[in-house]
Amino acid sequence: MHPCLPPLDIEPTPSWKGPPLSCDCHFHIFGPYDRFPLDAGRHYEPPAALVPAYLRMAEALGIGRMVIVQPSVYGTDNECSLDAAERFGLDRARVVAVVDDSFNEAALRAMHARGARGVRFNAVSGNGTPLDQLDTLARRIAPLGWHLQVYAEGHQLPDLAPRLAVLPIPVVIDHMGGVRTADGLNGAGFQALLRLLGGPRTYVKLCGYRISSAGPPFADVAPFARALLDASPDGCLWGTDWPHPSLSSWMPEDGALFDLLGEWAPGAAERKRVLVDNPARLYGF
Repeated sequence: MHPCLPPLDIEPTPSWKGPPLSCDCHFHIFGPYDRFPLDAGRHYEPPAALVPAYLRMAEALGIGRMVIVQPSVYGTDNECSLDAAERFGLDRARVVAVVDDSFNEAALRAMHARGARGVRFNAVSGNGTPLDQLDTLARRIAPLGWHLQVYAEGHQLPDLAPRLAVLPIPVVIDHMGGVRTADGLNGAGFQALLRLLGGPRTYVKLCGYRISSAGPPFADVAPFARALLDASPDGCLWGTDWPHPSLSSWMPEDGALFDLLGEWAPGAAERKRVLVDNPARLYGF
């Protein structure tokens, strides 16, 4: 288990703001730890990252809607994420939960009433649901209209993609597929991601700094983001990944990350599609 840095304690200063009803489709809330203690099986030690701090950052970017993603450090105890959604307001907040096959229909419906709209599989950070439960859980959540979200490394995608393509629900791929930019646009992982996006029910999150091989200012991510936007205009989402968990040596600045999206998608119509229209369709806003 390793400690990680807190987000930068500065107000972001992006060069532009999102259009009304822009949605941050990927971030986490940690704590307060006296109410929501971390799971013993966690693999990193995050500082508390609370609702008021998130809202200050979101306001600076022009974010009006938000999707809390259950982090691995809480295992299948989703109470912190569900509580945060209620604090934000269920008119503008959703949760992507972590569950396993022990969650029955009643438990899932109770979570639905509190804002849950998807289930996350995390094959990177550990302490998550095993991938062999993909099919079982996809069938279980289909009647609720939920989606399945997958965080995997790029090298896992060629084997995973055929399994994901035949699931009966929408599938969301985290962090631009977890590929490495050094592998190039023709790398096996990125090509598998592009094939997945050719289907009608696949989305990808343009939270791209983690795939960078060059590091800040992440210019090497731009060709990958542009390729995804071209391949699936209606399947691209965006998220801050605040508070940038598991990083221990550097911390990105959220305004600069938002400016990257502005560079990848310079047109107002394309920005609205990524930030407003696509999230509203997927998350049911």
